[in-house]
Amino acid sequence: MAVAYKRILLKLSGEALMGDDAYGINQGVVSRIVAEVAEVSRLGVEIGIVIGGGNIFRGMAGAASGMDRATADYMGMLATIMNAMALGDAMRVAGVSARVQSALNVEQVVEPYIRGKAIRYLEEGKVVIFAAGTGNPFFTTDTAAALRGTEMEAEIVLKATKVDGIYSADPKKDPSATRYSKISFDEAIARNLQVMDATAFALCRDQRLPIKVFSIFTPGALMRIIRGEDEGTLVHI
Repeated sequence: MAVAYKRILLKLSGEALMGDDAYGINQGVVSRIVAEVAEVSRLGVEIGIVIGGGNIFRGMAGAASGMDRATADYMGMLATIMNAMALGDAMRVAGVSARVQSALNVEQVVEPYIRGKAIRYLEEGKVVIFAAGTGNPFFTTDTAAALRGTEMEAEIVLKATKVDGIYSADPKKDPSATRYSKISFDEAIARNLQVMDATAFALCRDQRLPIKVFSIFTPGALMRIIRGEDEGTLVHI
């Protein structure tokens, strides 16, 4: 089967792992995500994954309640490591070869991020899960996805969300809102569409790295993107 992309960077939010739960990791949801990733991997697509930690701890929430922002962000990074370990183990159970690399050094549990080693893993057909964001406070996991996507020389960043693309207005509030099949970076800026945080968006634009926004909760969406079908919204130069 022909594929549209040979190497991708998939950005998963921590909330995506919750399913309908109030917090934590829903094993049913994780198993479904892993099954879809495995299906794409079997086609020979090289997959890097950046995962958030919002299902366990969100740095901004901690800062808002009076906690030091840098401390809160480091706690959020530790939450992403927990999520990455859970995702990696679920892939092991599913028979998918995966490696977790962390931007923070916690070598007793996961290996440190080393670019050359990560690229080699991808070339070997292993899924690489990048944890701990960029390893720095004040940067989101969106920025980590843009950074790792660039470093891994991915062809596209796939941003998995709760909605099936970028709309002209909030579809929950405006029934007439329409989904963009594709939109340029400049158009997205002009229309003030919040695709990613500003730092991540600027990095992708400057590096000419397209972004595809899609719903991780739509069965088969990831495979349809890999086949080059009309799924989600493509943000391009």
